[in-house]
Amino acid sequence: MTKRDYYEVLGVQRDTSTEEIKKTYRKLAMEYHPDRNAGDKKAEGKFKEIAEAYEVLKDPEKRARYDRFGHSGIKGGFEDFTGFGFDLADALRTFMSEGFGIGDFFDIGRRSTDTRKQRGRNLQIKLKLTLEEISTGVEKKIKLKILDLCDGCRGTGAAPGTSTTTCLQCQGSGEVRQVSQSLFGQFVNISTCPRCNGEGKIFQQTCKVCNGDGRFQREKIITVEIPAGVSSGNYITMRAEGNVGPKGGPAGDVIIFIDEIEHKTFERHGDDILYDLPLNFSQAALGANIEVPTLNGRANLHIPTGTQSGKVLRMRGKGIPCLHSHGRGDQLVRIVVWTPTKLSSKEKKIFEELAKSENSRPPQGDRNFIRKIKETIF
Repeated sequence: MTKRDYYEVLGVQRDTSTEEIKKTYRKLAMEYHPDRNAGDKKAEGKFKEIAEAYEVLKDPEKRARYDRFGHSGIKGGFEDFTGFGFDLADALRTFMSEGFGIGDFFDIGRRSTDTRKQRGRNLQIKLKLTLEEISTGVEKKIKLKILDLCDGCRGTGAAPGTSTTTCLQCQGSGEVRQVSQSLFGQFVNISTCPRCNGEGKIFQQTCKVCNGDGRFQREKIITVEIPAGVSSGNYITMRAEGNVGPKGGPAGDVIIFIDEIEHKTFERHGDDILYDLPLNFSQAALGANIEVPTLNGRANLHIPTGTQSGKVLRMRGKGIPCLHSHGRGDQLVRIVVWTPTKLSSKEKKIFEELAKSENSRPPQGDRNFIRKIKETIF
Protein backbone atom coordinates (compact mmCIF):
# COMPACT_ATOMS: atom_id res chain seq x y z
CA MET A 1 0.00 0.00 0.00
CA THR A 2 1.33 3.47 -0.89
CA LYS A 3 2.51 5.47 2.10
CA ARG A 4 0.81 8.81 2.72
CA ASP A 5 2.83 12.00 2.76
CA TYR A 6 4.19 12.53 6.30
CA TYR A 7 3.10 16.17 6.36
CA GLU A 8 -0.40 15.08 5.37
CA VAL A 9 -0.40 12.42 8.11
CA LEU A 10 0.28 15.05 10.78
CA GLY A 11 -1.85 17.70 9.09
CA VAL A 12 0.94 20.31 8.93
CA GLN A 13 2.54 22.41 6.23
CA ARG A 14 6.03 21.78 4.84
CA ASP A 15 7.36 24.98 6.44
CA THR A 16 5.91 24.19 9.88
CA SER A 17 8.46 24.53 12.68
CA THR A 18 9.78 21.52 14.57
CA GLU A 19 8.17 22.78 17.77
CA GLU A 20 4.74 22.99 16.12
CA ILE A 21 5.20 19.51 14.64
CA LYS A 22 5.91 18.22 18.14
CA LYS A 23 2.77 19.87 19.55
CA THR A 24 0.67 18.42 16.73
CA TYR A 25 2.09 14.94 17.29
CA ARG A 26 1.39 15.07 21.04
CA LYS A 27 -2.23 16.02 20.38
CA LEU A 28 -2.76 13.26 17.82
CA ALA A 29 -0.91 10.69 19.94
CA MET A 30 -3.23 11.36 22.87
CA GLU A 31 -6.24 11.02 20.61
CA TYR A 32 -5.30 7.72 18.97
CA HIS A 33 -3.36 5.99 21.77
CA PRO A 34 -4.35 2.28 21.96
CA ASP A 35 -5.19 2.52 25.66
CA ARG A 36 -7.81 5.14 24.84
CA ASN A 37 -9.13 3.14 21.89
CA ALA A 38 -9.08 -0.46 23.12
CA GLY A 39 -9.77 -2.93 20.30
CA ASP A 40 -9.96 -0.19 17.64
CA LYS A 41 -7.57 -1.36 14.89
CA LYS A 42 -8.16 1.77 12.84
CA ALA A 43 -7.07 3.98 15.73
CA GLU A 44 -4.05 1.76 16.31
CA GLY A 45 -3.09 2.13 12.66
CA LYS A 46 -3.39 5.92 12.95
CA PHE A 47 -1.25 5.86 16.09
CA LYS A 48 1.52 3.95 14.30
CA GLU A 49 1.28 6.15 11.20
CA ILE A 50 1.61 9.45 13.08
CA ALA A 51 4.51 8.08 15.15
CA GLU A 52 6.36 7.03 11.98
CA ALA A 53 5.79 10.45 10.41
CA TYR A 54 6.93 12.22 13.57
CA GLU A 55 10.13 10.16 13.85
CA VAL A 56 11.18 11.53 10.45
CA LEU A 57 9.93 15.13 10.64
CA LYS A 58 11.31 15.82 14.13
CA ASP A 59 14.85 15.05 12.94
CA PRO A 60 16.33 17.89 10.79
CA GLU A 61 18.58 15.54 8.78
CA LYS A 62 15.87 12.95 8.09
CA ARG A 63 13.38 15.72 7.31
CA ALA A 64 15.78 17.29 4.80
CA ARG A 65 16.28 13.94 3.03
CA TYR A 66 12.52 13.34 3.02
CA ASP A 67 11.81 16.82 1.60
CA ARG A 68 14.26 16.13 -1.21
CA PHE A 69 13.70 12.46 -2.02
CA GLY A 70 10.38 11.49 -0.40
CA HIS A 71 9.96 8.12 1.27
CA SER A 72 12.82 6.56 -0.72
CA GLY A 73 15.20 9.05 0.86
CA ILE A 74 14.67 7.73 4.38
CA LYS A 75 14.19 4.02 3.63
CA GLY A 76 17.24 2.10 4.73
CA GLY A 77 16.04 -1.40 5.24
CA PHE A 78 14.09 -4.08 3.41
CA GLU A 79 10.62 -3.21 4.54
CA ASP A 80 9.14 -4.24 1.20
CA PHE A 81 9.94 -7.92 1.66
CA THR A 82 10.57 -8.54 5.37
CA GLY A 83 6.98 -7.76 6.27
CA PHE A 84 8.16 -5.55 9.13
CA GLY A 85 7.45 -1.86 9.11
CA PHE A 86 6.92 0.69 11.91
CA ASP A 87 5.06 -1.55 14.38
CA LEU A 88 3.09 -0.78 17.55
CA ALA A 89 6.10 -1.33 19.81
CA ASP A 90 8.06 1.26 17.81
CA ALA A 91 5.15 3.70 18.01
CA LEU A 92 4.84 3.24 21.78
CA ARG A 93 8.57 3.84 22.22
CA THR A 94 8.23 7.09 20.28
CA PHE A 95 5.28 8.06 22.50
CA MET A 96 7.16 7.31 25.72
CA SER A 97 10.36 9.01 24.54
CA GLU A 98 8.48 12.32 24.38
CA GLY A 99 8.07 12.34 28.17
CA PHE A 100 4.32 11.86 28.33
CA GLY A 101 2.81 11.43 31.79
CA ILE A 102 0.84 8.19 31.86
CA GLY A 103 -2.00 8.59 34.28
CA ASP A 104 -5.43 10.00 35.08
CA PHE A 105 -5.14 13.10 32.89
CA PHE A 106 -4.65 11.06 29.74
CA ASP A 107 -7.09 8.38 30.85
CA ILE A 108 -4.51 5.74 29.92
CA GLY A 109 -4.36 2.77 32.25
CA ARG A 110 -1.26 1.05 33.45
CA ARG A 111 0.32 -1.38 31.10
CA SER A 112 1.24 -4.93 32.14
CA THR A 113 4.47 -5.65 34.01
CA ASP A 114 6.01 -7.19 30.87
CA THR A 115 5.79 -3.93 28.94
CA ARG A 116 7.63 -2.11 31.75
CA LYS A 117 10.55 -4.50 31.58
CA GLN A 118 13.70 -3.31 29.89
CA ARG A 119 14.13 -4.40 26.31
CA GLY A 120 17.32 -6.22 25.36
CA ARG A 121 19.97 -4.53 23.25
CA ASN A 122 20.02 -4.91 19.49
CA LEU A 123 22.87 -6.82 17.88
CA GLN A 124 24.55 -5.52 14.73
CA ILE A 125 26.49 -7.85 12.46
CA LYS A 126 28.14 -7.53 9.05
CA LEU A 127 27.37 -10.23 6.47
CA LYS A 128 29.79 -10.61 3.56
CA LEU A 129 28.23 -11.71 0.25
CA THR A 130 29.72 -12.55 -3.13
CA LEU A 131 28.34 -11.01 -6.29
CA GLU A 132 27.10 -14.48 -7.32
CA GLU A 133 25.11 -14.77 -4.06
CA ILE A 134 23.69 -11.30 -4.58
CA SER A 135 22.70 -12.22 -8.13
CA THR A 136 20.57 -15.21 -7.09
CA GLY A 137 19.63 -14.48 -3.48
CA VAL A 138 20.80 -16.80 -0.75
CA GLU A 139 19.85 -18.30 2.59
CA LYS A 140 22.46 -17.81 5.31
CA LYS A 141 22.79 -19.38 8.73
CA ILE A 142 24.46 -17.04 11.21
CA LYS A 143 25.91 -18.03 14.57
CA LEU A 144 25.41 -15.42 17.30
CA LYS A 145 26.39 -15.03 20.92
CA ILE A 146 23.35 -13.63 22.73
CA LEU A 147 22.07 -13.07 26.24
CA ASP A 148 19.18 -15.52 26.64
CA LEU A 149 16.83 -16.50 29.46
CA CYS A 150 18.70 -18.08 32.35
CA ASP A 151 18.06 -21.82 32.62
CA GLY A 152 18.29 -21.64 36.40
CA CYS A 153 15.51 -19.12 37.01
CA ARG A 154 13.85 -18.83 33.56
CA GLY A 155 14.48 -15.11 33.55
CA THR A 156 13.04 -14.18 36.95
CA GLY A 157 16.39 -13.56 38.60
CA ALA A 158 15.28 -15.40 41.76
CA ALA A 159 16.81 -18.60 43.07
CA PRO A 160 14.45 -21.54 42.42
CA GLY A 161 12.26 -22.41 45.40
CA THR A 162 12.82 -19.10 47.21
CA SER A 163 9.99 -16.80 48.24
CA THR A 164 9.48 -13.13 47.48
CA THR A 165 8.18 -10.17 49.44
CA THR A 166 6.14 -7.22 48.20
CA CYS A 167 8.15 -4.08 47.48
CA LEU A 168 7.31 -1.55 50.19
CA GLN A 169 8.17 1.49 48.05
CA CYS A 170 5.65 0.78 45.28
CA GLN A 171 3.36 -1.57 47.22
CA GLY A 172 3.77 -4.24 44.56
CA SER A 173 2.72 -2.11 41.60
CA GLY A 174 6.22 -1.79 40.16
CA GLU A 175 5.57 1.91 39.62
CA VAL A 176 5.92 5.14 41.51
CA ARG A 177 3.70 8.12 40.77
CA GLN A 178 4.37 11.81 40.94
CA VAL A 179 1.38 14.15 40.80
CA SER A 180 1.79 17.71 39.55
CA GLN A 181 -0.66 20.52 38.78
CA SER A 182 -0.73 22.69 35.68
CA LEU A 183 -3.08 25.07 33.88
CA PHE A 184 -4.46 22.07 32.01
CA GLY A 185 -5.25 20.06 35.10
CA GLN A 186 -3.57 17.28 37.01
CA PHE A 187 -0.68 15.35 35.52
CA VAL A 188 0.28 11.99 36.94
CA ASN A 189 3.76 10.90 35.88
CA ILE A 190 4.48 7.20 36.32
CA SER A 191 7.99 5.79 36.43
CA THR A 192 9.54 2.41 37.21
CA CYS A 193 10.10 1.75 40.88
CA PRO A 194 13.84 2.16 41.57
CA ARG A 195 13.87 -0.34 44.44
CA CYS A 196 12.39 -3.37 42.66
CA ASN A 197 13.11 -2.25 39.07
CA GLY A 198 9.45 -2.59 38.15
CA GLU A 199 9.05 -6.13 39.45
CA GLY A 200 6.77 -5.19 42.34
CA LYS A 201 8.53 -7.73 44.52
CA ILE A 202 11.84 -8.32 46.23
CA PHE A 203 13.60 -11.68 46.00
CA GLN A 204 14.87 -13.25 49.21
CA GLN A 205 17.70 -14.90 47.27
CA THR A 206 18.95 -14.22 43.75
CA CYS A 207 19.70 -16.91 41.19
CA LYS A 208 23.28 -18.18 41.50
CA VAL A 209 23.52 -18.98 37.79
CA CYS A 210 22.88 -15.43 36.54
CA ASN A 211 23.38 -13.43 39.77
CA GLY A 212 19.84 -12.12 39.56
CA ASP A 213 20.05 -10.72 36.03
CA GLY A 214 17.79 -13.43 34.56
CA ARG A 215 20.11 -13.97 31.57
CA PHE A 216 23.14 -15.93 30.54
CA GLN A 217 25.23 -16.02 27.38
CA ARG A 218 24.82 -18.76 24.82
CA GLU A 219 25.27 -19.40 21.11
CA LYS A 220 22.32 -19.23 18.76
CA ILE A 221 21.94 -19.90 15.05
CA ILE A 222 19.48 -17.84 13.03
CA THR A 223 18.51 -18.28 9.38
CA VAL A 224 18.08 -15.24 7.17
CA GLU A 225 16.80 -15.09 3.59
CA ILE A 226 18.80 -12.61 1.53
CA PRO A 227 16.85 -11.45 -1.54
CA ALA A 228 18.58 -10.99 -4.87
CA GLY A 229 19.80 -7.49 -5.71
CA VAL A 230 21.05 -6.25 -2.34
CA SER A 231 24.16 -4.10 -2.07
CA SER A 232 26.58 -2.78 0.54
CA GLY A 233 24.82 -0.47 2.99
CA ASN A 234 21.49 -2.32 2.86
CA TYR A 235 20.40 -4.03 6.04
CA ILE A 236 17.82 -6.55 7.25
CA THR A 237 16.22 -6.42 10.69
CA MET A 238 15.42 -9.73 12.39
CA ARG A 239 12.85 -8.82 15.03
CA ALA A 240 13.26 -10.13 18.59
CA GLU A 241 16.27 -12.30 17.72
CA GLY A 242 18.76 -10.30 19.78
CA ASN A 243 19.59 -10.11 23.48
CA VAL A 244 16.80 -10.76 25.98
CA GLY A 245 16.19 -7.91 28.41
CA PRO A 246 17.05 -8.17 32.13
CA LYS A 247 14.61 -10.12 34.31
CA GLY A 248 12.84 -11.61 31.31
CA GLY A 249 12.45 -8.36 29.36
CA PRO A 250 11.59 -8.52 25.64
CA ALA A 251 14.36 -9.36 23.20
CA GLY A 252 16.05 -6.79 21.00
CA ASP A 253 16.58 -7.15 17.27
CA VAL A 254 19.42 -8.43 15.11
CA ILE A 255 20.39 -5.94 12.40
CA ILE A 256 22.30 -7.53 9.53
CA PHE A 257 24.33 -5.13 7.38
CA ILE A 258 25.23 -6.28 3.87
CA ASP A 259 28.90 -6.10 2.86
CA GLU A 260 29.51 -6.89 -0.81
CA ILE A 261 32.81 -8.64 -1.54
CA GLU A 262 34.75 -7.07 -4.42
CA HIS A 263 34.65 -9.41 -7.43
CA LYS A 264 37.88 -10.36 -9.18
CA THR A 265 36.27 -10.27 -12.64
CA PHE A 266 33.22 -8.01 -12.60
CA GLU A 267 32.72 -4.40 -11.57
CA ARG A 268 29.25 -3.49 -10.32
CA HIS A 269 27.42 -0.33 -11.42
CA GLY A 270 23.98 -0.36 -9.78
CA ASP A 271 22.14 -3.32 -11.31
CA ASP A 272 24.61 -3.54 -14.23
CA ILE A 273 27.96 -5.31 -14.15
CA LEU A 274 31.02 -4.43 -16.22
CA TYR A 275 33.47 -6.92 -17.71
CA ASP A 276 36.64 -5.98 -19.60
CA LEU A 277 37.24 -8.27 -22.59
CA PRO A 278 40.74 -8.29 -24.16
CA LEU A 279 40.84 -8.87 -27.95
CA ASN A 280 43.70 -9.06 -30.40
CA PHE A 281 43.89 -6.94 -33.57
CA SER A 282 42.48 -9.70 -35.75
CA GLN A 283 39.45 -10.34 -33.57
CA ALA A 284 38.65 -6.62 -33.32
CA ALA A 285 39.10 -6.04 -37.09
CA LEU A 286 37.47 -9.20 -38.44
CA GLY A 287 34.85 -9.73 -35.74
CA ALA A 288 34.47 -12.91 -33.72
CA ASN A 289 32.21 -14.99 -31.55
CA ILE A 290 33.69 -15.06 -28.04
CA GLU A 291 32.63 -17.04 -24.98
CA VAL A 292 32.63 -14.69 -21.96
CA PRO A 293 31.96 -15.32 -18.25
CA THR A 294 28.70 -14.15 -16.64
CA LEU A 295 27.35 -14.44 -13.11
CA ASN A 296 25.39 -17.52 -14.19
CA GLY A 297 28.02 -19.35 -16.24
CA ARG A 298 29.52 -18.64 -19.64
CA ALA A 299 27.69 -17.19 -22.65
CA ASN A 300 28.48 -16.42 -26.31
CA LEU A 301 29.03 -12.82 -27.39
CA HIS A 302 29.25 -11.62 -31.00
CA ILE A 303 31.99 -9.10 -31.69
CA PRO A 304 31.06 -6.96 -34.74
CA THR A 305 33.60 -6.31 -37.50
CA GLY A 306 35.76 -3.24 -36.90
CA THR A 307 35.12 -3.01 -33.14
CA GLN A 308 37.18 -0.24 -31.53
CA SER A 309 38.98 -0.43 -28.20
CA GLY A 310 36.73 1.03 -25.49
CA LYS A 311 33.54 -0.04 -27.24
CA VAL A 312 30.92 -1.28 -24.75
CA LEU A 313 28.68 -4.16 -25.81
CA ARG A 314 25.51 -4.89 -23.86
CA MET A 315 24.32 -8.37 -22.82
CA ARG A 316 20.75 -7.73 -21.74
CA GLY A 317 19.43 -9.37 -18.61
CA LYS A 318 22.82 -10.72 -17.53
CA GLY A 319 23.27 -8.32 -14.62
CA ILE A 320 21.89 -8.04 -11.07
CA PRO A 321 18.14 -8.45 -10.33
CA CYS A 322 16.37 -5.23 -9.35
CA LEU A 323 15.77 -5.26 -5.59
CA HIS A 324 12.47 -3.38 -5.42
CA SER A 325 11.02 -4.18 -8.85
CA HIS A 326 10.91 -6.81 -11.58
CA GLY A 327 13.64 -7.35 -14.15
CA ARG A 328 17.40 -7.24 -13.87
CA GLY A 329 20.31 -5.19 -15.11
CA ASP A 330 22.66 -5.93 -18.01
CA GLN A 331 26.22 -7.14 -18.37
CA LEU A 332 28.33 -4.51 -20.09
CA VAL A 333 31.37 -5.83 -21.95
CA ARG A 334 34.07 -3.25 -22.55
CA ILE A 335 36.42 -4.11 -25.40
CA VAL A 336 40.15 -3.73 -24.73
CA VAL A 337 42.29 -4.27 -27.85
CA TRP A 338 45.52 -5.88 -26.73
CA THR A 339 48.82 -4.86 -28.34
CA PRO A 340 51.48 -7.59 -28.41
CA THR A 341 54.84 -6.68 -26.87
CA LYS A 342 56.90 -9.48 -28.49
CA LEU A 343 56.79 -10.46 -32.15
CA SER A 344 58.64 -13.11 -34.14
CA SER A 345 60.38 -12.12 -37.37
CA LYS A 346 57.52 -13.64 -39.36
CA GLU A 347 54.95 -11.72 -37.35
CA LYS A 348 56.88 -8.49 -37.80
CA LYS A 349 56.80 -8.91 -41.58
CA ILE A 350 53.02 -9.46 -41.46
CA PHE A 351 52.51 -6.26 -39.44
CA GLU A 352 54.90 -4.33 -41.72
CA GLU A 353 52.90 -5.39 -44.77
CA LEU A 354 49.67 -4.53 -42.96
CA ALA A 355 51.00 -1.08 -42.05
CA LYS A 356 51.35 -0.29 -45.76
CA SER A 357 47.64 -0.85 -46.30
CA GLU A 358 45.52 2.29 -46.53
CA ASN A 359 42.70 0.69 -44.52
CA SER A 360 44.98 -0.12 -41.56
CA ARG A 361 45.86 3.53 -40.93
CA PRO A 362 43.77 5.50 -38.41
CA PRO A 363 42.16 8.68 -39.79
CA GLN A 364 44.14 11.85 -39.14
CA GLY A 365 42.35 14.96 -37.94
CA ASP A 366 38.91 13.30 -38.14
CA ARG A 367 37.02 14.91 -35.24
CA ASN A 368 34.00 12.65 -35.74
CA PHE A 369 36.22 9.58 -35.34
CA ILE A 370 37.72 10.94 -32.10
CA ARG A 371 34.25 11.85 -30.81
CA LYS A 372 32.97 8.32 -31.46
CA ILE A 373 35.96 6.85 -29.60
CA LYS A 374 35.19 9.07 -26.58
CA GLU A 375 31.51 8.11 -26.65
CA THR A 376 32.33 4.39 -26.49
CA ILE A 377 34.32 4.74 -23.25
CA PHE A 378 32.15 3.71 -20.26
